[in-house]
Amino acid sequence: MANVVLVTDSTGYMPQELIDRYKIRVAPLVLIWGKETFLDGVDIQPDEFYRRLKTAKVMPSTSQATPQTMREIFGSILNTGDEVLGIFVGSELSGTLASAIQARDELAREKIELIDSTTIAMAMGFQVLAAARALEKGANLREAAQAARQIISHTGLVFTLDTLEFLQRGGRIGAASRYLGSALNLKPILEVRGGKVEPVERIRTKRRALDRVLDIIGERIKGQTPVRLSTIHALAEEEAKQLLEKAVNRFHPVEAYMAPASPVVGTHAGPGTVGLAFCAGI
Repeated sequence: MANVVLVTDSTGYMPQELIDRYKIRVAPLVLIWGKETFLDGVDIQPDEFYRRLKTAKVMPSTSQATPQTMREIFGSILNTGDEVLGIFVGSELSGTLASAIQARDELAREKIELIDSTTIAMAMGFQVLAAARALEKGANLREAAQAARQIISHTGLVFTLDTLEFLQRGGRIGAASRYLGSALNLKPILEVRGGKVEPVERIRTKRRALDRVLDIIGERIKGQTPVRLSTIHALAEEEAKQLLEKAVNRFHPVEAYMAPASPVVGTHAGPGTVGLAFCAGI
Protein backbone atom coordinates (compact mmCIF):
# COMPACT_ATOMS: atom_id res chain seq x y z
CA MET A 1 0.00 0.00 0.00
CA ALA A 2 1.28 3.47 -0.88
CA ASN A 3 2.33 5.81 1.87
CA VAL A 4 0.31 9.00 2.32
CA VAL A 5 2.18 12.29 2.66
CA LEU A 6 0.45 15.22 4.31
CA VAL A 7 0.72 18.65 2.71
CA THR A 8 -0.49 21.88 4.27
CA ASP A 9 0.41 25.56 3.85
CA SER A 10 2.44 28.11 5.74
CA THR A 11 -0.55 29.96 7.24
CA GLY A 12 -0.93 27.09 9.71
CA TYR A 13 2.52 27.77 11.15
CA MET A 14 2.46 24.45 12.98
CA PRO A 15 5.17 23.85 15.58
CA GLN A 16 8.28 22.49 13.88
CA GLU A 17 8.39 19.42 16.08
CA LEU A 18 4.99 18.33 14.73
CA ILE A 19 6.02 18.98 11.13
CA ASP A 20 9.15 16.91 11.67
CA ARG A 21 7.45 14.08 13.52
CA TYR A 22 4.74 13.55 10.92
CA LYS A 23 6.91 14.49 7.92
CA ILE A 24 4.43 17.15 6.81
CA ARG A 25 5.21 19.12 3.66
CA VAL A 26 4.47 22.84 3.84
CA ALA A 27 3.57 24.91 0.77
CA PRO A 28 4.64 28.52 1.37
CA LEU A 29 2.40 31.43 0.50
CA VAL A 30 4.05 34.51 -0.98
CA LEU A 31 4.88 37.82 0.69
CA ILE A 32 5.43 40.79 -1.63
CA TRP A 33 7.25 43.77 -0.13
CA GLY A 34 8.01 46.53 -2.57
CA LYS A 35 10.30 44.99 -5.17
CA GLU A 36 11.12 42.00 -2.97
CA THR A 37 9.30 38.67 -2.93
CA PHE A 38 9.57 36.19 -0.06
CA LEU A 39 8.31 32.67 0.52
CA ASP A 40 6.36 32.69 3.78
CA GLY A 41 8.33 31.04 6.57
CA VAL A 42 11.17 30.13 4.18
CA ASP A 43 12.83 33.38 3.08
CA ILE A 44 11.46 35.43 5.96
CA GLN A 45 10.59 34.44 9.53
CA PRO A 46 8.17 36.15 11.94
CA ASP A 47 10.85 37.93 14.01
CA GLU A 48 12.45 39.56 10.98
CA PHE A 49 9.08 40.31 9.41
CA TYR A 50 7.71 42.18 12.43
CA ARG A 51 10.94 44.10 12.96
CA ARG A 52 10.75 45.36 9.38
CA LEU A 53 7.04 46.07 9.61
CA LYS A 54 7.56 48.46 12.53
CA THR A 55 9.52 50.92 10.42
CA ALA A 56 8.34 50.08 6.90
CA LYS A 57 7.26 52.95 4.65
CA VAL A 58 5.92 50.49 2.06
CA MET A 59 3.46 47.93 3.37
CA PRO A 60 3.68 44.28 2.26
CA SER A 61 0.99 42.38 0.41
CA THR A 62 0.43 38.64 0.00
CA SER A 63 -0.37 36.07 -2.62
CA GLN A 64 -1.53 32.48 -2.53
CA ALA A 65 0.79 29.52 -2.87
CA THR A 66 1.24 29.13 -6.61
CA PRO A 67 0.10 26.22 -8.80
CA GLN A 68 3.76 25.69 -9.70
CA THR A 69 4.67 25.26 -6.03
CA MET A 70 1.86 22.75 -5.63
CA ARG A 71 2.88 20.86 -8.76
CA GLU A 72 6.45 20.61 -7.52
CA ILE A 73 5.43 19.36 -4.08
CA PHE A 74 2.76 16.94 -5.30
CA GLY A 75 4.95 15.72 -8.14
CA SER A 76 7.89 14.95 -5.87
CA ILE A 77 5.58 12.86 -3.67
CA LEU A 78 3.89 11.01 -6.52
CA ASN A 79 7.26 10.23 -8.10
CA THR A 80 8.15 8.09 -5.08
CA GLY A 81 4.92 6.11 -5.43
CA ASP A 82 3.21 7.83 -2.51
CA GLU A 83 -0.17 9.57 -2.32
CA VAL A 84 -1.04 13.13 -1.21
CA LEU A 85 -3.48 14.42 1.37
CA GLY A 86 -3.58 18.23 1.23
CA ILE A 87 -5.28 20.34 3.88
CA PHE A 88 -5.21 24.06 3.15
CA VAL A 89 -6.25 27.49 4.41
CA GLY A 90 -9.95 28.21 3.90
CA SER A 91 -10.87 28.98 0.30
CA GLU A 92 -12.72 32.14 1.40
CA LEU A 93 -9.46 33.45 2.88
CA SER A 94 -6.96 32.51 0.18
CA GLY A 95 -6.71 31.10 -3.33
CA THR A 96 -4.19 28.50 -2.15
CA LEU A 97 -6.68 25.63 -2.39
CA ALA A 98 -7.48 26.66 -5.96
CA SER A 99 -3.77 26.35 -6.77
CA ALA A 100 -3.75 22.88 -5.23
CA ILE A 101 -6.82 21.85 -7.25
CA GLN A 102 -5.18 23.03 -10.46
CA ALA A 103 -2.04 21.05 -9.68
CA ARG A 104 -4.03 17.94 -8.75
CA ASP A 105 -6.00 18.06 -11.98
CA GLU A 106 -2.78 18.28 -13.99
CA LEU A 107 -1.21 15.31 -12.18
CA ALA A 108 -3.18 12.37 -10.77
CA ARG A 109 -6.62 13.06 -9.33
CA GLU A 110 -7.02 9.55 -7.87
CA LYS A 111 -3.83 9.85 -5.81
CA ILE A 112 -4.40 13.34 -4.41
CA GLU A 113 -7.11 14.18 -1.87
CA LEU A 114 -7.69 17.86 -1.02
CA ILE A 115 -9.54 19.41 1.91
CA ASP A 116 -10.76 22.97 2.46
CA SER A 117 -10.08 23.48 6.16
CA THR A 118 -12.41 26.55 6.12
CA THR A 119 -10.03 28.15 8.62
CA ILE A 120 -6.41 29.11 9.30
CA ALA A 121 -3.56 28.86 11.82
CA MET A 122 -3.70 25.93 14.25
CA ALA A 123 -7.45 25.61 13.81
CA MET A 124 -6.33 24.14 10.48
CA GLY A 125 -3.32 22.54 12.13
CA PHE A 126 -5.52 20.41 14.36
CA GLN A 127 -7.17 19.01 11.24
CA VAL A 128 -3.75 18.16 9.86
CA LEU A 129 -2.85 16.47 13.16
CA ALA A 130 -6.05 14.39 13.08
CA ALA A 131 -5.08 13.09 9.65
CA ALA A 132 -1.49 12.49 10.74
CA ARG A 133 -2.55 10.46 13.74
CA ALA A 134 -4.99 8.45 11.65
CA LEU A 135 -2.17 7.64 9.21
CA GLU A 136 0.05 6.67 12.13
CA LYS A 137 -2.58 4.08 13.07
CA GLY A 138 -2.64 2.64 9.56
CA ALA A 139 -5.38 4.64 7.82
CA ASN A 140 -5.37 4.87 4.04
CA LEU A 141 -5.77 8.08 2.02
CA ARG A 142 -9.58 8.21 2.16
CA GLU A 143 -9.74 7.25 5.84
CA ALA A 144 -7.20 9.90 6.83
CA ALA A 145 -9.11 12.51 4.83
CA GLN A 146 -12.30 11.54 6.63
CA ALA A 147 -10.54 11.86 10.00
CA ALA A 148 -9.62 15.44 9.12
CA ARG A 149 -13.05 16.33 7.75
CA GLN A 150 -14.76 15.01 10.87
CA ILE A 151 -13.20 17.66 13.06
CA ILE A 152 -13.72 20.72 10.87
CA SER A 153 -16.90 21.56 12.78
CA HIS A 154 -15.06 20.99 16.08
CA THR A 155 -12.36 23.58 15.45
CA GLY A 156 -12.31 27.35 15.68
CA LEU A 157 -10.20 30.47 16.07
CA VAL A 158 -11.07 33.54 18.14
CA PHE A 159 -8.73 36.54 18.20
CA THR A 160 -8.41 40.18 19.10
CA LEU A 161 -6.63 42.89 17.13
CA ASP A 162 -4.98 46.16 18.07
CA THR A 163 -6.40 47.70 14.90
CA LEU A 164 -8.56 46.76 11.92
CA GLU A 165 -6.26 48.70 9.59
CA PHE A 166 -4.37 45.66 8.32
CA LEU A 167 -7.46 43.53 7.70
CA GLN A 168 -9.04 46.40 5.82
CA ARG A 169 -5.94 47.03 3.72
CA GLY A 170 -5.68 43.36 2.79
CA GLY A 171 -9.32 43.07 1.80
CA ARG A 172 -10.06 40.36 4.41
CA ILE A 173 -12.21 42.47 6.71
CA GLY A 174 -15.61 41.17 5.60
CA ALA A 175 -18.45 41.80 8.04
CA ALA A 176 -16.02 43.24 10.58
CA SER A 177 -16.11 46.43 8.49
CA ARG A 178 -19.00 47.55 10.67
CA TYR A 179 -16.44 48.12 13.44
CA LEU A 180 -14.52 50.65 11.37
CA GLY A 181 -14.67 54.17 12.70
CA SER A 182 -15.40 53.05 16.24
CA ALA A 183 -13.62 54.55 19.21
CA LEU A 184 -9.89 53.92 18.96
CA ASN A 185 -9.63 52.34 22.40
CA LEU A 186 -12.16 49.63 21.59
CA LYS A 187 -10.49 46.32 20.73
CA PRO A 188 -12.37 44.18 18.19
CA ILE A 189 -12.82 40.47 18.82
CA LEU A 190 -13.25 38.40 15.69
CA GLU A 191 -13.49 34.74 14.81
CA VAL A 192 -13.13 32.59 11.75
CA ARG A 193 -16.56 31.08 11.25
CA GLY A 194 -17.97 29.37 8.20
CA GLY A 195 -14.72 30.07 6.38
CA LYS A 196 -14.93 33.84 6.89
CA VAL A 197 -13.67 36.39 9.38
CA GLU A 198 -16.71 37.40 11.42
CA PRO A 199 -17.08 40.09 14.11
CA VAL A 200 -17.98 39.01 17.61
CA GLU A 201 -17.88 42.14 19.77
CA ARG A 202 -15.76 45.11 20.90
CA ILE A 203 -14.13 45.46 24.30
CA ARG A 204 -12.76 48.56 26.01
CA THR A 205 -9.20 47.36 26.71
CA LYS A 206 -6.81 44.73 25.42
CA ARG A 207 -6.66 42.94 28.76
CA ARG A 208 -10.42 42.65 28.93
CA ALA A 209 -10.55 41.61 25.30
CA LEU A 210 -8.19 38.72 26.00
CA ASP A 211 -10.29 37.66 28.98
CA ARG A 212 -13.35 37.79 26.77
CA VAL A 213 -11.62 35.60 24.18
CA LEU A 214 -11.39 32.94 26.89
CA ASP A 215 -15.09 33.28 27.67
CA ILE A 216 -16.01 32.97 23.99
CA ILE A 217 -13.83 29.89 23.63
CA GLY A 218 -15.68 28.42 26.60
CA GLU A 219 -18.99 29.13 24.87
CA ARG A 220 -17.77 27.43 21.69
CA ILE A 221 -16.36 24.39 23.49
CA LYS A 222 -19.55 23.89 25.55
CA GLY A 223 -17.91 21.47 27.95
CA GLN A 224 -16.81 19.09 25.21
CA THR A 225 -13.70 16.98 25.75
CA PRO A 226 -10.96 16.37 24.87
CA VAL A 227 -9.75 19.92 24.25
CA ARG A 228 -6.74 20.99 22.22
CA LEU A 229 -5.50 24.58 22.21
CA SER A 230 -2.97 26.81 20.51
CA THR A 231 -2.38 30.52 20.79
CA ILE A 232 -1.41 32.61 17.77
CA HIS A 233 0.28 35.98 18.12
CA ALA A 234 1.81 38.74 16.04
CA LEU A 235 4.61 40.37 18.02
CA ALA A 236 2.70 39.76 21.27
CA GLU A 237 4.43 36.74 22.75
CA GLU A 238 3.97 37.65 26.40
CA GLU A 239 0.24 38.27 26.00
CA ALA A 240 -0.09 34.99 24.12
CA LYS A 241 1.79 33.14 26.85
CA GLN A 242 -0.47 34.55 29.55
CA LEU A 243 -3.56 33.73 27.50
CA LEU A 244 -2.44 30.15 27.02
CA GLU A 245 -1.67 29.73 30.73
CA LYS A 246 -5.17 30.89 31.63
CA ALA A 247 -6.71 28.70 28.93
CA VAL A 248 -4.81 25.62 30.15
CA ASN A 249 -5.94 26.21 33.72
CA ARG A 250 -9.53 26.70 32.62
CA PHE A 251 -10.00 24.05 29.92
CA HIS A 252 -7.41 21.39 30.83
CA PRO A 253 -6.40 20.54 27.27
CA VAL A 254 -4.75 17.27 26.30
CA GLU A 255 -2.28 19.30 24.25
CA ALA A 256 -1.45 22.99 23.99
CA TYR A 257 0.89 24.99 21.76
CA MET A 258 2.01 28.56 21.25
CA ALA A 259 2.96 29.79 17.81
CA PRO A 260 3.64 33.12 16.10
CA ALA A 261 1.47 34.24 13.21
CA SER A 262 3.28 33.61 9.94
CA PRO A 263 4.40 36.72 8.02
CA VAL A 264 1.53 36.28 5.54
CA VAL A 265 -1.04 36.06 8.35
CA GLY A 266 0.64 38.94 10.17
CA THR A 267 0.33 41.10 7.05
CA HIS A 268 -3.46 40.90 7.36
CA ALA A 269 -3.82 40.78 11.14
CA GLY A 270 -1.20 43.33 12.14
CA PRO A 271 1.15 43.57 15.14
CA GLY A 272 -0.49 43.00 18.51
CA THR A 273 -2.91 40.35 17.32
CA VAL A 274 -3.48 37.54 19.82
CA GLY A 275 -5.80 34.61 19.32
CA LEU A 276 -6.68 31.15 20.52
CA ALA A 277 -7.38 28.20 18.25
CA PHE A 278 -9.21 25.19 19.61
CA CYS A 279 -10.36 21.71 18.78
CA ALA A 280 -12.90 20.15 21.14
CA GLY A 281 -15.05 17.07 21.44
CA ILE A 282 -13.22 14.68 19.15
